[in-house]
Amino acid sequence: MNDAAVGFQCPSCVAEGRKATRSGRTPYGGLRPSRNGLVSQVLIAINAGVWLVILATGAAASVWVDRLALHPVGICQAARGGFYPGIGSQAVCSVSGGTWQPGVSDGAWWQLVTSMFTQVAVAHIGFNMLALWILGPQLELLLGRVRYLALYLLAGLVGSASVYWLSPEFTPTLGASGAVFGLMGALLVFALKVRADVGQLMMWIGLNIAFTFFGANISWQGHLGGFFGGIVLALIIAYAPRAHRTAWQASGFAAVFVLVVVAVAMRTAVLS
Repeated sequence: MNDAAVGFQCPSCVAEGRKATRSGRTPYGGLRPSRNGLVSQVLIAINAGVWLVILATGAAASVWVDRLALHPVGICQAARGGFYPGIGSQAVCSVSGGTWQPGVSDGAWWQLVTSMFTQVAVAHIGFNMLALWILGPQLELLLGRVRYLALYLLAGLVGSASVYWLSPEFTPTLGASGAVFGLMGALLVFALKVRADVGQLMMWIGLNIAFTFFGANISWQGHLGGFFGGIVLALIIAYAPRAHRTAWQASGFAAVFVLVVVAVAMRTAVLS
């Protein structure tokens, strides 16, 4: 999942996040981070660590790419590259001399998560981590670490579920772009809530969406799924009633997670 670099800052959102409160909490109920940007730095470090492992073990030919990328269905890989069409079981694949690579529908559910931290090309990880470096700390300051991390991961999972449903069955997908687009959608919601000027942000969103549909080898499924997932999650955070706000937010996030699980289960039933 490649995407264009995102370079936008929301001064009004940052100012809102820095407002001092006696409880030491952010405007949306999270604990104010003592060291802002820490979660974003950890996420970047994880992505970079996975990328270095892949680079050291063969780059695009690394076995880790196949293990961590999202494969909707299992494929039988040929020894000289490519895969054997029509072989849908590990037993038949072994007899044919191929190597079986399981997919999500075969039980490799972890690929829905690991694909979010897997990149190969330098430009791919560079654009994604630059966007995370710019967008992440703003939202981390505004939401607090727990809410920010939950938004990032769950938006990424919505993107993965969209890929699982809408991508071709034998096309592997990888990259942090779904989660990054989730941050973009979330920042738009919070900027609109504080009535910030969103002209620049809308321009960047438009450029990234255009690049999604007109660029080469781009997973529009993951981008749009993550983007709309980020919007929904941000709405849950921003407009939860102040009374029992944390319970409302947690229930909303749990409901989105359940919907993702149901969507994955339904798609698995179709593919199995």
